[in-house]
Amino acid sequence: MRDVANFLYEVGMLQKTPRSGYQFLGSGCESVAEHILRTIYIGYALCQLDPRVDEHKTLKLCLFHDVPEARTGDMNYVNKKYVRVDEEKAVKELTETLPFGDDIAALIGEFNEKETEEAKIAHDADQLALIIQLKEYGDLGNKYSQEWISFALKRLCTNNGKRLAEGILNADSSAWWFKDKSDWWINGTRGREEA
Repeated sequence: MRDVANFLYEVGMLQKTPRSGYQFLGSGCESVAEHILRTIYIGYALCQLDPRVDEHKTLKLCLFHDVPEARTGDMNYVNKKYVRVDEEKAVKELTETLPFGDDIAALIGEFNEKETEEAKIAHDADQLALIIQLKEYGDLGNKYSQEWISFALKRLCTNNGKRLAEGILNADSSAWWFKDKSDWWINGTRGREEA
């Protein structure tokens, strides 16, 4: 159980591992763990749009796709031009002592190979997590986010991923919570008379 406990401590490091590209965007911040969480929700939504895929496997792919970053850190596109990350070594050392390590290694390999429908959906979920966050920053005035979005859109693999991206880009990121423009926003009530 010590190896399992160590694994759980290690994945906790993802909460403290920043996604590094935002320094170039000029605004925003996110941990790898936060990114993974949104990726899982997007993966779930994409699975609901395509009942042919294995939802359980897709969600596991989303869950583990960036786990090696607890060891390697997040390498943005500028870093990747100059620094080579030995993800294979990180995955091997992460999984070799775990009773379920082969499962995690296989999932990370499948995600990276992007050959199965589940891996393509998980890949799209990963990109859509970036797109939705960039859209939020764009809605708040970041003038560079649209250019970043244009590159992320080109990485999408599935028709549903592309359709969801279109929906994301055509929605205002604050509309979900600010749609009820009643007296609630003035006096905190739903039209009730205050006593």
